[in-house]
Amino acid sequence: MTKENLLETYASVPEVGKRLNIHPESVRRLIRQGKLPAIKFGNKWLVDKATLEQYASRYDPRPGNKATLL
Repeated sequence: MTKENLLETYASVPEVGKRLNIHPESVRRLIRQGKLPAIKFGNKWLVDKATLEQYASRYDPRPGNKATLL
């Protein structure tokens, strides 16, 4: 898979943050907690865009509201 294909299929942490309306560090926390599936590519986390859209449809950025993929 070429770098271009990878970037079309996956979103970076800042892109995920913009999509979910949260800080990039909050995105990294969701990844570390296993709540948002991601892959590590070099030193960057990448989230599959289809997974991100599914997650975003159920995500509420307000504290105390839990998002899940299921």
